[in-house]
Amino acid sequence: MERILYSLVETAKANGQEPDAWLSHTLKRLPQASSVEDLEALLPWHCMPQIPR
Repeated sequence: MERILYSLVETAKANGQEPDAWLSHTLKRLPQASSVEDLEALLPWHCMPQIPR
């Protein structure tokens, strides 16, 4: 499990995402994803979550 989380965090960083914001955004929307397009939209190279200030 640790390797999976590390991989997600590093992939987010490599794609210019702030890992906490991206993971939070993705995990909130994942249950509503009902198509391949919905899932692809959550990938870090497609997704641009708002970073809370």
